[in-house]
Amino acid sequence: MSAVVNDDAAPMVLREDAGGVARLTLNRPGQFNALSEAMLRALIAQLDAVAEDPGVRVVVLAGAGKAFCAGHDLKEMRANHALECHQALFRLCGQLMIKIIRLPQPVIARVHGIATAAGCQLVSMCDLAVAADVARFAVSGINVGLFCATPAVGLSRNMGRKQAFEMLVTGDFIDAGEAQRRGLVNRVVPLDALDAEVAALTASICAKTPVAISMGKQLFYQQLEMGIEAAYQSAAETMACNMMSEDAGEGIDAFVAKRAPVWKGR
Repeated sequence: MSAVVNDDAAPMVLREDAGGVARLTLNRPGQFNALSEAMLRALIAQLDAVAEDPGVRVVVLAGAGKAFCAGHDLKEMRANHALECHQALFRLCGQLMIKIIRLPQPVIARVHGIATAAGCQLVSMCDLAVAADVARFAVSGINVGLFCATPAVGLSRNMGRKQAFEMLVTGDFIDAGEAQRRGLVNRVVPLDALDAEVAALTASICAKTPVAISMGKQLFYQQLEMGIEAAYQSAAETMACNMMSEDAGEGIDAFVAKRAPVWKGR
């Protein structure tokens, strides 16, 4: 399958693999990595490929240029101003967001610059997020007469309701420190330490068994949508199945023997 590319023939999304980590970089720096239809399709294609790659343990989502992601491509949206086009675009964006949480591997957002509107949504839907202290976040659609309804889904599931709603109805920016306090990002570091911090987090995850990470991620999102009794039933079943895995046996044996475990993989 041929890659979706920019007008200058550069790929929309760059992939670089090293040490079990697949780094996917949004590559429309001149458009602040806006999520055009082509960009959305390119990201989905890359995530589909990663999902089937047993060598990938963690995914890092980054942005080229000054911004992480400035949201949807408003010029493209205005050029295709028909209800059917808008419905298809937002459904496609929703497919991307769901694909991130259904991916077997954890996805970490590496946020070095602004993340606005659907770009902020993208951060909220990643499993983890590490931000530079200069990064800024907003759901600013309201400033152009558009309530950020789809970003509201991710924000309201990561932040307090009143904090999320305030962002949605004001369009105001928050800085990285405030984003961390509100639960949108996990860690905030100086820009020159961002890659080292992301590397430390990916190394910690890669050191664990991929079997438990994959099973745990699936259960984590499933139980959030359940009542408390159903959540415990599902969690108990997941733990029982996890205990039957070869890696769980190896991990417990290694703990008892006071040695490092040797994981078998997925």
